[in-house]
Amino acid sequence: MIAVIDYGMGNLRSVQKALEISGARTVITSSPREIKRCAKIVFPGVGAFGESMKELKRRGLVGPIKDAIGASKPFLGLCLGLQLLFEKSQESPGVKGLCVFEGESKRFCFMRNTLKVPHMGWNNIKVTPAHETNGGAEMSPGCRSGGILKGIPKDAYMYFVHSYYVVPEDKSMILTTTGYGINFVSGICKDNVYGFQFHPEKSQDLGLRILKNFVRL
Repeated sequence: MIAVIDYGMGNLRSVQKALEISGARTVITSSPREIKRCAKIVFPGVGAFGESMKELKRRGLVGPIKDAIGASKPFLGLCLGLQLLFEKSQESPGVKGLCVFEGESKRFCFMRNTLKVPHMGWNNIKVTPAHETNGGAEMSPGCRSGGILKGIPKDAYMYFVHSYYVVPEDKSMILTTTGYGINFVSGICKDNVYGFQFHPEKSQDLGLRILKNFVRL
């Protein structure tokens, strides 16, 4: 069973439906007991960093999320669900994130009349060399491109909607990057934790392939 975390913000039903199409049994929940019971966790997110952290605390979900990660359960953060795994965000100065990883989220900042913010629409992802199928022998199998990205072609296009992007302190966790004025981190992988800035549930067949890979890990 996969728990889709409900903290009042996020496109939960579309994520749940995409996971079920990918072969998963799922439950949308904000129950710490249910999260503890499930074998895998998906953490979708839409909205503001500060308000989301406030709601996670109000619902008593900070501990269960960190406990699930500490228990080595496969964990997938999507969009804001990725950003909240880090320490802070320029979106909400002074607000601490979940602090699972060191790093922060930064806002796209371009010269006027160049690129629009938010970054919205289809863009391609590039797997970092350390995570290629034949590399990264020290990594867990799911972090190689033959794991969570099995069957995903090079330069595959995914669907993005965001104004902020994560900047991890640990560069070895960077799984994919994407170009939009700069090369930003669009995917991370560290041990049992995966995260994507794009929306797999909106990325048609290739997005569903990623979710299917996660279900099969």
